[in-house]
Amino acid sequence: MKKMLALLTVWCVPTVMSAQEVDVEQAAATITEDDYAWRIGVIAHDSMQGRNTPSPGLDKTAEWIASEFRRFGLRGGAENGGFIQRYPLEEVVLDAEASGMTAGATRLGFGADLLPLFGSPSDLEVTSDLVIVSGSTEPDALVDEEVQGKHVVVVLGPDQTVGRDVFGLIMAVRSAGPSSVMITSPADDVAWDGQAARSLRPSVRWPGNEDGRGGGPPLLQVRLSSLERMIATSGLSVADLQARSGGPVQVRPVPEVAATLTQRVTVRQASAPNVVGILDGSDPVLKDEYVVFSGHMDHVGIGTPDENGDSIFNGADDDASGTISVVETAEAMASLATPPRRSMVFLAVSGEEKGLWGSRYYADHPSVPIEQLVANINADMVGRNWSDTIVAIGKEHSDLGETLEKVNGRHPELRMTAIDDIWPEERFYFRSDHYNFARKGVPILFFFNGTHDDYHGLDDEPERIDAEKAARITRLLFYLGVEIGNAEERPKWNPESYERIVSDGV
Repeated sequence: MKKMLALLTVWCVPTVMSAQEVDVEQAAATITEDDYAWRIGVIAHDSMQGRNTPSPGLDKTAEWIASEFRRFGLRGGAENGGFIQRYPLEEVVLDAEASGMTAGATRLGFGADLLPLFGSPSDLEVTSDLVIVSGSTEPDALVDEEVQGKHVVVVLGPDQTVGRDVFGLIMAVRSAGPSSVMITSPADDVAWDGQAARSLRPSVRWPGNEDGRGGGPPLLQVRLSSLERMIATSGLSVADLQARSGGPVQVRPVPEVAATLTQRVTVRQASAPNVVGILDGSDPVLKDEYVVFSGHMDHVGIGTPDENGDSIFNGADDDASGTISVVETAEAMASLATPPRRSMVFLAVSGEEKGLWGSRYYADHPSVPIEQLVANINADMVGRNWSDTIVAIGKEHSDLGETLEKVNGRHPELRMTAIDDIWPEERFYFRSDHYNFARKGVPILFFFNGTHDDYHGLDDEPERIDAEKAARITRLLFYLGVEIGNAEERPKWNPESYERIVSDGV
């Protein structure tokens, strides 16, 4: 992969504005394409190693953001006035030799036959009947009692992937309460060994195995050749099961075969960082209310090298782009002659890719009581796709939508239109860090440019960011924050949305 910056360059800083006091328009003008691109190049640089949660590269990123907040003159919003808030995690190591599945006289081992597919493994030993699920259509016809309390193998077709239909089937099976769910894998030896190297690394989870993704039974991959050995005496044919992959869902017991899944794990204590900077408001009363700007600084780390030897998921759009919008907004706010009447919190969280962990922790342990947070402006992926449009998810749930439209209309020079959610079926409202504020009763807006071919890929590189567009979006966020910060009234929920999102926690 092309190195964008030498390490020395990474730790240089752009020219700092003098301490002169400036007005709103001058402050907005400090948010420039060049500064934005430079900062993207810092936290999406190879030296940050993909910013996995937790990792040394993530800690290095957090320290750099904290140094920027300190340089702007913000005060720390974490414990003891610091900028770094650490939250507890657990690192889980699977003992592959002591773990496996036995079915009759057949034993399948982790690494050779089985791999964890999702989440962190738990220490367990459970014996139950074995059933096979084939087909992928009409998953609603699945009878819970057919799979409840059983080890379930979902057989995919030769060319079938975990698309929408298959994912729906897997979720239907998991929700029925099986002992485990195994998905067949057609991977050849090379591909399987690569997956094993990644899947058997130590994993990280939320303390107590509450990982923010619903828990549930173990979800594993099983090799087709291993499944053939396991059902060899049952009269069932793997080829026949695969041939039914496009048909209606069917559950078949494996006669006279009880299987025992054993997982042995070691749990160690770990932690990860959030970065919190605060600009105090100028009004003696309203300064006790806070507008929170957030973006997640983590990404997915390091993978298998591609044909060019690149193994680092740089995450320039996801979500260095949103994080740098927060940093740029903080610098502009701090340069104002008079800060907004309300105070501003600038928050870079981690663990978003694992289950919204950092924002979950901050919402549960905020710098000030949660009822003093009046709005959350979240930016997650704002550096790609359209040059003149940004989706603002959540506009319909509070009067923040009206405020945004007013601010957006007042600044045609930004050439940026904030539109409603165009992907409601994807439920993005519930899939980024703003949701942890919404569930606590804080009105939110989520700025998002949608996914693209480089999403969670090795090519989500800094040079692919449209920094000129992202700077205009960031100026829009800045103006929005000033408007909310100076308003006479705090933002208000629409009652129906409050009842559904906050009261019921949907």
